[in-house]
Amino acid sequence: MACKCGGYYYTLNAKASFDRDLPKTRKFLLRNVSVIRMFTSGFFRSKWRSIAGKRRILSMDAREKSRSTILESSKDKRVPIFVMMPVDIFTLDASGCPRIRKLKALTVSLKALKLAGVHGIGVEVWWGIVERFSPFDYDWSLYEELFKLISDSGLKLHVALSFHSNIHSTHGKGGVSLPLWILEIGDVNKDIYYRDQQGFSNNDYLTLGVDHVPLLSGRTALQCYEDFMLSFVNKFESFIGAVIEEISIGLGPSGELRYPAHPFGDGRWKFPGIGEFQCYDKYMMEDLKMAACREGKPQWGDKGPQNAGCYNSLPSGVPFFEEGKESFLSDYGRFFLEWYSGRLICHADAILAKAAKILKKYQENEQTSVMLVAKIGGIYWWYQTLSHPAELTAGYYNTALRDGYDPVVSVFSRHGAALHIP
Repeated sequence: MACKCGGYYYTLNAKASFDRDLPKTRKFLLRNVSVIRMFTSGFFRSKWRSIAGKRRILSMDAREKSRSTILESSKDKRVPIFVMMPVDIFTLDASGCPRIRKLKALTVSLKALKLAGVHGIGVEVWWGIVERFSPFDYDWSLYEELFKLISDSGLKLHVALSFHSNIHSTHGKGGVSLPLWILEIGDVNKDIYYRDQQGFSNNDYLTLGVDHVPLLSGRTALQCYEDFMLSFVNKFESFIGAVIEEISIGLGPSGELRYPAHPFGDGRWKFPGIGEFQCYDKYMMEDLKMAACREGKPQWGDKGPQNAGCYNSLPSGVPFFEEGKESFLSDYGRFFLEWYSGRLICHADAILAKAAKILKKYQENEQTSVMLVAKIGGIYWWYQTLSHPAELTAGYYNTALRDGYDPVVSVFSRHGAALHIP
């Protein structure tokens, strides 16, 4: 049984051992873990040196590193196993409202998982289900029923607050869209979604360009996310700490902090294409223009890189991802990538700051303590190249010469969030 949710979700097998007294050891889990040493010694360092030669790898400020904490070793601790709830567990009834499919079969399955030693269930809580029809109209009834079912089975919960859609990844079968009232706004203004250079939009997630723009029935995107989190906490306060042990905050497509640079669900991209930059909605372009003016290079704000290939290009022969005067190593290349990745990091910082503030009162009480979790994408292809193009288009300014994950991990750590790597 394959498990894929959270920072320590594994494949179950007959030899696995489980700790039935796990709440006593939760302080040894991944909260505020420093991963900085992984990037400065051993495996990663040797790989970068083999590509970069004598060039220095840029890293985050030492003051940021000092904020991370290396926790007591968990070598002798047992790891709690969470199993992900199937994506097709919900179906829509005749009125368009979601309900749980095969309730009796699900009840039997939960009891079997408990007997097998599974610690908890990972459940995606969809914005597109709860606030589906109109702003501020939150319907938690589906999750009240599901959470009670899981709790009555003696299992714990990892809750993933999901502000994205999975329609494309499920090919339209059993998927969840963004809220219908958001889609109505998007029908009129497609710039609320990310756009590529050809103008194609991706309605899996709102562009971070509207984080601070009140286009969503008078609210900004950040306000929508914050209101949703507040409503969730108010509704399930009695579950927090006792049943809900972890809350993951969605930060982008598939819940991951990244741009939708590799849209596999709609046919534009196929592995192992390098992907495309996703900054062509008018709100991100306005921000790029302002950043270029502040840099004293207004011409840099007219568009993104024009020599960066297309979704299914390979790095070889794509000038921006090779070494040269107009590559990612140029002054313009560094400016653009710092802006592109920096906006993504600011997006995570803003959302996690709100989440941490909402959960603060629970964190201060050991009985209600809940772990905050945030997820990054596993963009591994073309890692052996100098430019790491697939990572660059996804928003990670990580190359053979520069560590792009230090600042991301630093932001997570600053807000007390555990790192979830899929």
